[in-house]
Amino acid sequence: MVYSPLDQFKIAPLFTIEFAGIDLSVTNFLLVSLLTLAVIQSFVFLIKDPVTQSFFVIPSGWQNLIEKLYALVTQLLSDIITTGSEKYFPFMSVLFMFILSNNLIGLVPYSFTTTSHITLTFFLSFSIFVAMNIIGFQKHGVHLFSLFLPANTGFFLALLLVPIELISYIAKPISLGVRLFINLMAGHSLLKVIVGFSWNILLAENLKAIAFVIPLIILVLLMGLELGVALIQAYVFITLTSIYLNDSEVLH
Repeated sequence: MVYSPLDQFKIAPLFTIEFAGIDLSVTNFLLVSLLTLAVIQSFVFLIKDPVTQSFFVIPSGWQNLIEKLYALVTQLLSDIITTGSEKYFPFMSVLFMFILSNNLIGLVPYSFTTTSHITLTFFLSFSIFVAMNIIGFQKHGVHLFSLFLPANTGFFLALLLVPIELISYIAKPISLGVRLFINLMAGHSLLKVIVGFSWNILLAENLKAIAFVIPLIILVLLMGLELGVALIQAYVFITLTSIYLNDSEVLH
């Protein structure tokens, strides 16, 4: 039987539940999403003393790691968002940890990568797009439309620039969601192909076992690359989100 590398992205029901004609089945997508939320929540218990419910006086290894991740988000926000970056820290830190946790869980064998589905990535990107427009209208009102028309632009040039700027503005959530989806799906598909190739070489009777070492080395290198992609894509996502939020805060 031949398996497609895309089979790993299929949403399959684990427990079939139907109530009043409504399908409430528990799927692999839902299970991994709940697991991700549990992982994020567990960070709180890792950095707090269970007795005093306060942070450890001497930070543990987990606490140091989490503090460095939060410091990374804080520094990113302060560098990009020029005014009021502190109010976005809770949202951006949870968004970063959610995407990062999903990406890392997807690297576990026989797991499921929710961020390789465009439904999730588009939901995140369009939610951010709606939020940035609401923030922009609350702060600037109709002056938000000045984003589509650079200052000191002539009438005839404006007829050309406004549609271009409008298309570019609408493309922001699309590119934000597609970038994360494509990178995760392509990387996992390549891993699946290399794993299948390595397994076929191992089962081949006319080849020496040493031939298995070559694709195995490539597989290890690709796993390291995918780990880097998981970290980088989470960082890129919140970086672009910060830039879009800054555009809503400070009109250019």
